[in-house]
Amino acid sequence: MNTAQNDQAGIRGLWGRFKLKHPSVAQFLVFFLFSNAVTILQLVLMPLFKGIFEGTSLVTIPFQVFPVGYNLDGSRYYIFNYAAGVVAADGTGGGLAYFLAVQLTLAIAQVINFFAQRNITFKSNGSIGWAAFWYVTAYIIITLAAGALQGLYKAPIYHFLMDAMGAVGETIADIITMIINSAISFWVFFPIFKIIFRSTPKSPEVEVK
Repeated sequence: MNTAQNDQAGIRGLWGRFKLKHPSVAQFLVFFLFSNAVTILQLVLMPLFKGIFEGTSLVTIPFQVFPVGYNLDGSRYYIFNYAAGVVAADGTGGGLAYFLAVQLTLAIAQVINFFAQRNITFKSNGSIGWAAFWYVTAYIIITLAAGALQGLYKAPIYHFLMDAMGAVGETIADIITMIINSAISFWVFFPIFKIIFRSTPKSPEVEVK
């Protein structure tokens, strides 16, 4: 066995001992690793889909749904506020194109996250249908909550960055917004995963003679 193989075996042994002594901490660290990998994937996919959809007529179709009150200036406050046209300095705009770019990015990331967390982090052997149902339910609720919260921080971020750097600032603002959404999902999903990704110890086979 060469030095590299010895090092790998040593790391695996160290990690194995750590998992035995601190199973919950080890599980959280793996969850943290996969969550950050999924966030990086989103940061790659988001500008890609946005660029694709910006070249279509979907930009001219407004997507402003779920009004939940009024802004300080008297305008309606929407959970999803994507007015028609290019993205404005307050972060609104982009139309249906921007909305689809965001949601398609999140959907792909969450499908990957579901299987990675279920099979590797939590090693669940429970019903995949039951877990998927509650995962989708939680995802919808979190998406609505995150969309509502965007009204508090999205406008200042886009105003500052777009005024300072123009199109580059818009891209940076997109990244910051995506990271904030990922952070919200990170802290909410871990306790949910602990519930829906159940792992039942297998009963030893009993030999009947």
